[in-house]
Amino acid sequence: MAESICNSFRSGLRLLPVAILLLPVFSLAFTSQAPVVRFTDVTRESGISFVNSSSAEKKYIVESMNGGVALFDFDGDGSLDIYLTNSNTVENQLAGRPRPQAALYRNVGNGKFMDVAAKAGVADPGWAMGVSVADYDNDGDDDLYVTCFGPNKLYRNRGDGTFEDVAIKAAVVDQRFSTGSAWGDYDRDGDLDLMVTNYVDFKLDDLPQFGKGTLCQYKNVPVQCGPRGLPGAGDSLYRNNGDGTFSDLSKEAGVDDPTGHYGLGVVWSDLDDDGWPDLFIANDATPNYFYRNNHDGTFTEMGLMTGLAVDENGVEQGSMGISIGDYDRDGRPDIVVTNFSDQYNTIYHKNSDGTFADISRQSKTADVSMPYVGWGTRFFDYDNDGWLDLLVVNGHVYPQIEGAYPGGMYRQRKLFYRNLKNGTFAEISADVGHSLTERRASRGAAFGDYDDDGDMDLIVNDLDGPPMLLRNDGGNKAGNWISLKLTGSKSNRNAVGAKVVLKAGGLTQVEEVRAGDSYISHSDWRLHFGLGKAKTVDEITIRWPSGKIEKLSKVDINKVVKITEMR
Repeated sequence: MAESICNSFRSGLRLLPVAILLLPVFSLAFTSQAPVVRFTDVTRESGISFVNSSSAEKKYIVESMNGGVALFDFDGDGSLDIYLTNSNTVENQLAGRPRPQAALYRNVGNGKFMDVAAKAGVADPGWAMGVSVADYDNDGDDDLYVTCFGPNKLYRNRGDGTFEDVAIKAAVVDQRFSTGSAWGDYDRDGDLDLMVTNYVDFKLDDLPQFGKGTLCQYKNVPVQCGPRGLPGAGDSLYRNNGDGTFSDLSKEAGVDDPTGHYGLGVVWSDLDDDGWPDLFIANDATPNYFYRNNHDGTFTEMGLMTGLAVDENGVEQGSMGISIGDYDRDGRPDIVVTNFSDQYNTIYHKNSDGTFADISRQSKTADVSMPYVGWGTRFFDYDNDGWLDLLVVNGHVYPQIEGAYPGGMYRQRKLFYRNLKNGTFAEISADVGHSLTERRASRGAAFGDYDDDGDMDLIVNDLDGPPMLLRNDGGNKAGNWISLKLTGSKSNRNAVGAKVVLKAGGLTQVEEVRAGDSYISHSDWRLHFGLGKAKTVDEITIRWPSGKIEKLSKVDINKVVKITEMR
């Protein structure tokens, strides 16, 4: 309507004085704009002084892949804390010098954080890569699993502000080059199981030669070698025995990856909606895996059959990060996978027959992503309008390309897509704060409402410098909202795998509790729903991992609602 008025208005331009025309045109343009929402970099003012240190030259692939970050409440005070993994260098490792330290920032209120990693006992996990969170022993305190180049760490939360490494005792050490990890109750026994993806078989005593050979060149520039040309490392599935220990059932379950794909991002999700968690793995330079849960402790790999293994042209991509969300509000989970440069980030839309279609170009997200190397990502509702938007953080792996050819950039800006509610997105990074256009070597990203003001914030772990804590300013004014914090009783305590269907304002939203997402990171447990102008939530239906169904009606909005599974 506004467009037709403007067209009619312009047709009479020569008949009316310019001064008379200015006010109506300005008014129409102003009222058509979306609410103003900005992301503000508040890292320094929040007290975060962490620096992710790595080799400037990145001569070896192991120096390029870290950067996991977690948003979780480690001390049970109701506020989100931050765990940041740190990197290392081959030179440091071989010389036996001290490693750069990880950080655990405790949320002390009023937007401030304090690093307590050393006191908590989690400052030196090793050559760390990623992190995931789970209350694996169902004692009410969230524990940390840190993947590493070398032995992984399972930090059990003692409940007093400190952690103890129980990885050896629990039998989840995994001595390989581990990257992603995710928790899910695949056998539905009430205990969370652990999936770990491993990348390449990288040996410090047999280092690949930088820039030597065709697999160590990128656009005729000598660079680090891999992953192609290096052997894959295989993956691990650890079943929770319920007594503090785990059993490696990777081969028995059929998820050990004997062909050696290069595993990075991983997520558990009930993608076929049968009540059992399935497994999706983003593989670098090799086809992705989709393991369908057979309900008997085994899985069937169906990536190619379901359309999730490759892009629309049948080509494998350099896949890194993963997010799952129903972006078009048809009730079915869609998947975004971030990829390497000269490839687009892939949005897989779930069809009614259970297969997935690559609709990246139709969604208008593909072309702008081609020059970038995508890592952390998330479908989330930044302006609380009830529709999921999309953020992708970027950064190349080869510092040598900076200026080596037209468009060669090591540090890269972020991509932010606003959902236009018609199956397409608009890339609007420049409109939501200059911080998103700042060039960084970004990796992991975690999302959550750290200041508890009703809109989604995020933190990004960047290589070669400080992270970015990006505060959402204005999302809580643009629309109403509700957040749900679920706690299992018969189900696992984190309620991982719980599916929520929420109806409000004529819109149906579907979400699931997941443990581990984005790129080797972990986001807030709470499920955040934007409600637009809706004044109440009409109905919430929860399907708990145990299979129990609960319903709530006429729920108040603009608050966090805590729901415990009824026994």
